[in-house]
Amino acid sequence: MANDPIILAFDTSAAHVAVAVLRGDAVLASHAEPMARGQAEHLFPMIEQVLDAAGTPLNAVDRIGVGIGPGNFTGIRISVAAARGLALSLDRPAIGVSTFDAIRLEAPDVLAAVPAPRDMAHILRPGTDQAEMVPADTVPDAVLPPEAAQLAIAIARCAAQADPASAPAPAPMYLRPADAAPPRDAPPEIIP
Repeated sequence: MANDPIILAFDTSAAHVAVAVLRGDAVLASHAEPMARGQAEHLFPMIEQVLDAAGTPLNAVDRIGVGIGPGNFTGIRISVAAARGLALSLDRPAIGVSTFDAIRLEAPDVLAAVPAPRDMAHILRPGTDQAEMVPADTVPDAVLPPEAAQLAIAIARCAAQADPASAPAPAPMYLRPADAAPPRDAPPEIIP
């Protein structure tokens, strides 16, 4: 167990901040807080808190797992940017893990679903790799993501199983276009 890699994982793809530290199969520490806003300001303090609880310095982390969505656009960007920055600064691999992969970790053949706005759900049907958006009430038998702390643990376990040599840099998993629209007014003229 002492030679097992240490995995730091975190997720801000929904209304939460969740962090976990694993060594092999052992969960050294995990913590999650519900949070609709402010994930960017709370992510690194929570990472530090969880690493302290695990008795693990940041430079001892062997691999970083990060939730890439689907979910909240801003939340996904926060986690992915943090993971890529940590990976670069620590010279460690960062592995992006979709919420679908985290759901399917224990049961690979389930209909995985992630809640979406307006009573919709992002789903991934068994045997496919193309997600769909459907009304949530049309998939009552779908398996939803675990609570936030368990989601971070599942992300860490998926990252531990991944081959870092073949894993691309984490990138957001966006399944729908942004809700925001560009402004209609022309930008102001900048005078040198």
